[in-house]
Amino acid sequence: MAEPRDEEMLDAVAAGGAPADDAAHELHMQLDAAVETALNVLPSNTDASSSFSLYGLLNKAHTPMGKALLKAWLKRPLRSLEAIGGRHDVVEALLGDAQLRADLRSLHLRGLPDLDKLCRKLEAQKVTLQELCQLYRVSVKIPQLEDALRAHEGHHAQLLADRFAAPLSEAHEAERLGKFEELLEAAVDMARVPDEYLISPTYDQGLADLDGEKQEVEQQLQECAEEAAQDLGLQLDKTIKLDWHKAGNQRLRCLRITSKEERNVRQKLQARYLELEVKKDGLKFLNKAMKAAAQRLQQLTADYERRQAELLAQVVGVAATFADVWRLVSATLAELDLLAAFAEVAAAAPSPYVRPTMLPSEAGEITLLGCRHPCLEAQEGVDFIPNDCRMLKGQSWFHLITGPNMGGKSTFIRQVGLTVLMAQIGSFVPAASARISLRDALFARVGAGDCQQRGLSTFMAEMLETAAILKGATSSSLVIIDELGRGTSTWEGMGLAWAISEHLCQEIGCATLFATHFHDLAALATALPGAGVANLHVKAAESDTGLTMLYQVHEGASAQSYGLAVARFARLPPEVIEAAAKRLAELEPGSLPAGGAAAQPGPLTGADQGGKEQQNARELLVKFAQLPLEPGMQPEQLAAAVQQHALELCL
Repeated sequence: MAEPRDEEMLDAVAAGGAPADDAAHELHMQLDAAVETALNVLPSNTDASSSFSLYGLLNKAHTPMGKALLKAWLKRPLRSLEAIGGRHDVVEALLGDAQLRADLRSLHLRGLPDLDKLCRKLEAQKVTLQELCQLYRVSVKIPQLEDALRAHEGHHAQLLADRFAAPLSEAHEAERLGKFEELLEAAVDMARVPDEYLISPTYDQGLADLDGEKQEVEQQLQECAEEAAQDLGLQLDKTIKLDWHKAGNQRLRCLRITSKEERNVRQKLQARYLELEVKKDGLKFLNKAMKAAAQRLQQLTADYERRQAELLAQVVGVAATFADVWRLVSATLAELDLLAAFAEVAAAAPSPYVRPTMLPSEAGEITLLGCRHPCLEAQEGVDFIPNDCRMLKGQSWFHLITGPNMGGKSTFIRQVGLTVLMAQIGSFVPAASARISLRDALFARVGAGDCQQRGLSTFMAEMLETAAILKGATSSSLVIIDELGRGTSTWEGMGLAWAISEHLCQEIGCATLFATHFHDLAALATALPGAGVANLHVKAAESDTGLTMLYQVHEGASAQSYGLAVARFARLPPEVIEAAAKRLAELEPGSLPAGGAAAQPGPLTGADQGGKEQQNARELLVKFAQLPLEPGMQPEQLAAAVQQHALELCL
């Protein structure tokens, strides 16, 4: 069964936005700008390829409506199992019927105009006759599209018929688009299309009379031209031609000869003709009889165009009554186009996509076997290594991922987020198998960057985004966090990361993917028994020649971050690497720098100070969580609220 298509939703889709009704939150997963940026959901100016973003990867729709609908779906994924299943059924049917998919995309949908835009212009009665003819061409193609859909004989044949063929058939009934086609066929001079788009003279008696008079005067002008050619001893349409003379806003029929011919007939011209203008292309002139006929034609043309405009307004007024029908057609074709695009993406993927098994949110499971990053695997020359993700509520609901820089931690957590997002918009997903509990929201705290225009430091921007997550996340949300707490001192940052992790596990209970270099956080698994904390790490192989990233995710915590090895790979000067290794040995007892001997314990352990800073960080987080902040506040609003309560945080 298809998801509800209320009028407000269709209006929002046509406008490329989303309905403002608060009830829509119950129907759609919530995303914010931070998630869209972190997961590269929408394209940016820095993308070197269209497939760098999820929108660019999935944007295989052929119609403008389908492309606009994709953006709307990405911003508002579904939360209804029935609605998501309906989309998956359509994708499955089109993926299994390559001939139907090719016919739909190449024959029936390619080249369609922007029906959403035309509907808006039709409702405002600002549509042109040419645009009405575009709608007419779409209308006459609908029966062929309907036949193609009904010819499908797969498992979901009835679904395709009910979801797409039936609405199109209803829209094309004799009393609906059948009447629209009759209107255009009667009103438009089809013989002149596509060179000209004019109201047919047969549509109105007054217009027919004016057209008849125009033809008579044009015949008189032709006869005058023949007489003038004979008088001057020239040949019509060769050495003398009928032309137009433009003066101001007026256009008069006249005769034109070349400068060479003008010299031969100059005496006759001066005696019996009125010269109009001389240019490089020749001399324009006429006689009294021709001038009278030309002026008469000019007047008739003005009257004809005035009557044309009046009739066009009448035709547009009648055509506007079909706007609701065209909105239904536009929404149906946009959805069909986009779901066919999803099937095409799945069919053309480097490795097979799979239909995800969608579960209710209370099932508490996200199991992705052989999961891949959809955008990365599509890049040329990339041989992507898939990984498994097994998140079970109460067992492994909080994933803590450690390991070296450039080892694939960020890629792993992002690909899980993108897979869930793709599943809930109705697409198949890049995995060998997938079982996904519905998520009501997707939150992300990824990357680092200040907001100088708003007066926010990197760390403050990070804390504001984290505060938004803690305020907005529920037990049915998916939270993705990458490198939290790196903008302050090590112990204070780890204290914040620990406290935030505790809050996510115990107070909120949401599915969380947390990538970090704070290896001490691995102790959460034993410190929070029953909370579902699972330690994972990305594999790396170290040898005499350097560090090799294996991009494989395994159970257990990583022993180190291999920061020095990565620095060496980045070709930092050897003396800098050596100095860093010595300083690391002093600050981190028992550390084993990459490529070096075991470090000797140094005099600075920082344990006592670290414990105090961790406690202070916990207290700061409690105060921060108690601030009167509203869910969904923008960063500017959050910053203003924090500044207002700065004294409370410092006490």
